[in-house]
Amino acid sequence: MTALTALTQLCPPPSQAMGIRWDTVEASLGMPLPQDYKELADRYGPGTFNDYLDVYHPHGVTEYVNLTGPMPGRIRAQLHEDAYPVPYDPETLFACGATYNGEYLFWITDPAADPARWHIAVNEARGPRWFTYDGTLTDFLTAVLAGELQVPMFPPSILDAPARFVPHQPTLWKPEPYSGDDQPVDTGAIRTWARAHGYAVPSRGRIPPGIRAAWERDTAGS
Repeated sequence: MTALTALTQLCPPPSQAMGIRWDTVEASLGMPLPQDYKELADRYGPGTFNDYLDVYHPHGVTEYVNLTGPMPGRIRAQLHEDAYPVPYDPETLFACGATYNGEYLFWITDPAADPARWHIAVNEARGPRWFTYDGTLTDFLTAVLAGELQVPMFPPSILDAPARFVPHQPTLWKPEPYSGDDQPVDTGAIRTWARAHGYAVPSRGRIPPGIRAAWERDTAGS
């Protein structure tokens, strides 16, 4: 029985596979991807396991869950500045998922040219602990959802219900009614901040609302 077969028997996926163009995805990332992940992402699509764990996906509905978006790069940059020791070279860690508590799942991309030998690491959201799993991402998910693997950072409550997968649905942005209370902002400063944080922002015209909201959150306490 393959790892994916074990996972699909434990946690039924959506009815149809996606048919992802992996040559395009890998070219965009500039690196190969593990075969088990490609089969997993193709079969399940973007979504959440047990209302807790998101696996980053090339068709992620937001930048926060998109494998080819800015998050893996931002997270790697954060690791270089982490106050806690990181047990691996951050340059070998590529974020491939996240939990609702703020932990990240990483591939340990060593050796870089042989993704079949990559293993999984999980960091503590607000602490120094790391957990390493000597296996593939699909094996990791199967073991966690079956209750055979206990990750110290994960709450036991994620197994309170049978294993389940919920596909992500795109979120449509609706503009707020204009109140007339908005203060003028320096759009140049927002663009500079956005590019420094990995956002793709147009050089002119309207700032996308999601980027302005992220800038406001980041600068509110400064």
